[in-house]
Amino acid sequence: MSQQNDISNQRRAERKRTSTTAIVTDTISGLPIGHVGNLSSSGMLLITAQAPRSEAIYQVSLSLPTAGRALVQSQPIEAGIQEQWHEPAASSGQIWGGYRIVAISESDAARLDSWLAQA
Repeated sequence: MSQQNDISNQRRAERKRTSTTAIVTDTISGLPIGHVGNLSSSGMLLITAQAPRSEAIYQVSLSLPTAGRALVQSQPIEAGIQEQWHEPAASSGQIWGGYRIVAISESDAARLDSWLAQA
């Protein structure tokens, strides 16, 4: 069994796609690091231009589209995420990376759960 299949089998929370591009910003540098491929209450797939450091932890911010109003962005959600794996994407110049949410405030977790329930 490949490493990718092992990781896929470890997922416990259903992942949802965003209807628009949700940019993820590194709150330390203030620079965008990629966009969300899919998202769950415990992790996310990010699509980036550069490979992340293995097992690196990032403090990030992301705005999700408001349910039913795809062009309206919600208040940003901030979280600490840790890289679990990454590999070249099918599109040239892109990297897919799986991240686990390791730190999130109760209020941001509640807003994320609410968004996931409506997505």
